[in-house]
Amino acid sequence: MKVALFPGSFDPLTLGHLDLIKRGSALFDQLAVAVMTNSSKHPLFSVDERVAQVKEAAQGLSNVSVITSQGLTVDLMNQIGADYLLRGLRNGRDFEYEKDIAAMNQFLDDQVDTVFLLADPKYQHLSSSLLKEVAMSGGDISAYLPANINADLQKKLDDLKLRRVTRDNEEQ
Repeated sequence: MKVALFPGSFDPLTLGHLDLIKRGSALFDQLAVAVMTNSSKHPLFSVDERVAQVKEAAQGLSNVSVITSQGLTVDLMNQIGADYLLRGLRNGRDFEYEKDIAAMNQFLDDQVDTVFLLADPKYQHLSSSLLKEVAMSGGDISAYLPANINADLQKKLDDLKLRRVTRDNEEQ
């Protein structure tokens, strides 16, 4: 059985991520999407929120599960019996970054094979960070997000604006 792990912070999950999940589910018998914590990023959504979002967006893909973990990716792979690590590449910068991670994972566990999928050209310019920045500035990014996640993002941004207004009013 071919089991793969697709880890990421998914804050938020984009249609580019979802495309990779769909393509990965066609390649592997089982695909585990791991919502991970990246210590260098400041997430907008909690881990539980992201897990729920990914589960809803990937419903209907019977061989896809959504999990969460902290720690080394190779340790998680061993826990779930995965031999393949799925990663998406948008451009040459992604390749340079991901090849170093693949080499380190191979060093940590020589049974790990990293499989790279090129991003669909219509999503190659996307990143979750860029989308959050545009959305926080009032831009419409709905064309790049699953509907459930776009709704969650709008609600989260509205809540943040309300908190700022309330805080500003209290300070005056």
